[in-house]
Amino acid sequence: MSFFKRLLKRSKPSTKEPQKPVVNTGTHVSAPQLIGLQQQARKLDLNRQTYATASTTGTHRSRFRGRGMDYQESRIYQAGDDIRNMDWRVTARSGKPHTKLYQEERERPVVFLVDFNPSMFFGSTQALKSVVAAKVAAILAWSVALKGDRIGALLINNVHHELAPKMGKRGALQLIRELVNFSDPHKGLAPHENANKNNFNEELKRLRKLARPGTLIVLISDFYKINAETQHHLRRLSQHNDLLAIQIVDPLELTPPPANRYSVTDGVGKTGVLDTRSKQGKENYHTFFAQHHQQLHELMRRQQIPLIQISTADDVILRLQKYFGAKQRAAISNTSPINKVA
Repeated sequence: MSFFKRLLKRSKPSTKEPQKPVVNTGTHVSAPQLIGLQQQARKLDLNRQTYATASTTGTHRSRFRGRGMDYQESRIYQAGDDIRNMDWRVTARSGKPHTKLYQEERERPVVFLVDFNPSMFFGSTQALKSVVAAKVAAILAWSVALKGDRIGALLINNVHHELAPKMGKRGALQLIRELVNFSDPHKGLAPHENANKNNFNEELKRLRKLARPGTLIVLISDFYKINAETQHHLRRLSQHNDLLAIQIVDPLELTPPPANRYSVTDGVGKTGVLDTRSKQGKENYHTFFAQHHQQLHELMRRQQIPLIQISTADDVILRLQKYFGAKQRAAISNTSPINKVA
């Protein structure tokens, strides 16, 4: 009898909770993971690229085109400028309308445009580009939150979601919640009626309504959706705001893989074969990506927008510390992409 009792005891269902499936951190991000970046954000100083000063009510010198305390310069009048700031002396002397620019100490909102279009759900090494983009946005958001500035965002894949700027930690947490949602590959690669639309340009247009003058706009994307129309939107945005572009790349977008035939897919059903065995195949591969990188570089250079390049093979925190570390003062150059991967 004791044998059967022991057998029944062994066969009783376990009262332990079932273990949660292990999530691959290279393909998915979690809220605890992004919240945990708060401490690393203390080592960053996003201000160092743009007009930092010290003030209790506002810690930045903004490009706000309005009535400020300090006269900065005069320039050609642009649509949307306050006519009360017309520089009549320069206008009379040059024969062309000029307006005065002032630098005003004020709280500066930071708005992130984070791209989760299908091309962002790719990675050949440590992580998908979507994961890297989410980490970059989160750690920069924490850096902004620690200084008490407002944080807003536009997140896009086949749809878009707008986050109105909120102060400090509240702004960072609302962004993290949506980063986890939008960076989910199952949602980002799901078939959608808007899959072939250029929603990147549409979001740049929306940014002109969301970002008030003087906002710092951080664009995080691989920028495969840019075209001739993109320049128009960037030019309009940069008239009254500061812009920073962060390009997320994968090593395979910079160097062809070893010579072979590779099966490839877009993640939603279409398949093909990539052949890098021939010299012509390698040249076509290199030309495609080189043209894209050059197009992006020229676009940002013309609009005087700093461009940083971060690879999926990089340590995101170390790379951001390199360019935004409080003790690192090397200037970002507009003459070439930054952090180019060999």
